[in-house]
Amino acid sequence: MCAAKTTTKAGGITPRPMVRRPTHPGEILADMLEDRAMAVAEAARQMSNIPAQRLHDIIKGRRGVTAETAILLSELLGTTAEFWMNLQAGVDLFDARQTLKAS
Repeated sequence: MCAAKTTTKAGGITPRPMVRRPTHPGEILADMLEDRAMAVAEAARQMSNIPAQRLHDIIKGRRGVTAETAILLSELLGTTAEFWMNLQAGVDLFDARQTLKAS
């Protein structure tokens, strides 16, 4: 049986804080391109000729996925823009929580 990810508190459900940083969308992107044997430069060319450096930076975790890039990735890879935005939101929320804890 899987351990619950939530606890009850005062009649409601309170999510437990994440212990590790969520997977960056760049890691997922790298895996999906590798599965398709597609080079980053080719992916960038097929995505309305966006700069290949943008994809390299996302894959390396140096850049986040914007709404525009999410749409282009969804068209290229047969996913949804929401998939990419949700991955990015998870990372952004985790990072913001860590920053607030540190201050």
